[in-house]
Amino acid sequence: MVGAVEFTCPRCQSAIDDEFYGPCESCRIELRAQFQSEGRVIQLAEYEPKMNVTPNAVALKDD
Repeated sequence: MVGAVEFTCPRCQSAIDDEFYGPCESCRIELRAQFQSEGRVIQLAEYEPKMNVTPNAVALKDD
């Protein structure tokens, strides 16, 4: 595990000590709140083959 490194937050320019480069904790919380969204269910139509698609002759064979 890498130790903490001192750098400035790329978002608010405050000095922070963190293991990885990126926004500070307060900026991360603010960004999560700003871009949080609810999942949604998407209804898709049932697959229908195109008219130019012909069925397989083996599939049509009646035993």
